[in-house]
Amino acid sequence: MATGQKLMRVIRVFEFGGPEVLKLQSDIAVPIPKDHQVLIKVHACGVNPVETYIRSGTYSRKPLLPYTPGSDVAGVIEAVGDNVFTFKKGDRVFTTSTISGGYAEYALAADHSVYTLPEKPDFEQGAAFGILYFTAYRALLHSARVKAGESVLVHGASGGVGLAACQIARAYVLKVLGTAGTEEGQNIVLQNGAHEVFNHRELNYIDKIKKSIGEKRIDVIIEMLANVNLSNDLNLLSYGGRVIVVGSRGPIEINPRDIMAKESSIIGVVLYSSTKEEFRQFAAALQAGMEIGWLRPVIGSQYSLEKVAQAHENIIHNSGARRKMILLLE
Repeated sequence: MATGQKLMRVIRVFEFGGPEVLKLQSDIAVPIPKDHQVLIKVHACGVNPVETYIRSGTYSRKPLLPYTPGSDVAGVIEAVGDNVFTFKKGDRVFTTSTISGGYAEYALAADHSVYTLPEKPDFEQGAAFGILYFTAYRALLHSARVKAGESVLVHGASGGVGLAACQIARAYVLKVLGTAGTEEGQNIVLQNGAHEVFNHRELNYIDKIKKSIGEKRIDVIIEMLANVNLSNDLNLLSYGGRVIVVGSRGPIEINPRDIMAKESSIIGVVLYSSTKEEFRQFAAALQAGMEIGWLRPVIGSQYSLEKVAQAHENIIHNSGARRKMILLLE
């Protein structure tokens, strides 16, 4: 290694497996940004469930080993590569996608995937905006094409994407209903945009939703666990209603007549199907929400790099309300 080369602490994965494969190294060279790349000094990095699936080797997409996990990063521009004119050293930024991995003191990102972090949110909140809010925004505005005055049910609203969806839906003047499985989760959902919340662990909660909404039914359902709820969702929809599937953990049997009778739709959402232009559009709306204050990520447990394995354990095994988990690197 060259004399005087700057080193950083970083998490590396050399083999797929449990949380114990997350290895902290302190002698990794800080990367140098190339053309259209920026180097971010990471202050905070979000921890997402998908990163545990990738680490375990069970996800459909497997990175080349060794690799560094992490996508949602907030920090300060340290350096820029050639042909980068949008950012300069010292700018506060966040990104939903890194090149070198976010579980590190420094991270490379393509300049088109980096966005200015307004002054109001701190770096912890900046690291929580990425995948959660971009996914919720795509689900509501791009896929469901919601209109002011429509009703939306966020099924699994106490999770990260769910809370983001509630905040965005309320800001866009929708009637917002949510479900959660604990009293704590229900309270958090009500505090983050929902007009009403229901306990999805109660046997008769579907009947309670039907009683609340009356004959009009629900225009849009944002679904986090389609393999459990999809059949019930179809019965709750209004004519022309849409179920937007954000998450599913297996198959489910449905009756297609439930779709035919109401000419309703089931639409899947994958954030990274978005084009560069769509990402820019999402970012512009979300940045405005940050500045005005209607986007407020709910931050949960915070961990150092040394405790990243514990973070991976907790994000999978903790049930109920899930505030955004954050790695702190300051």
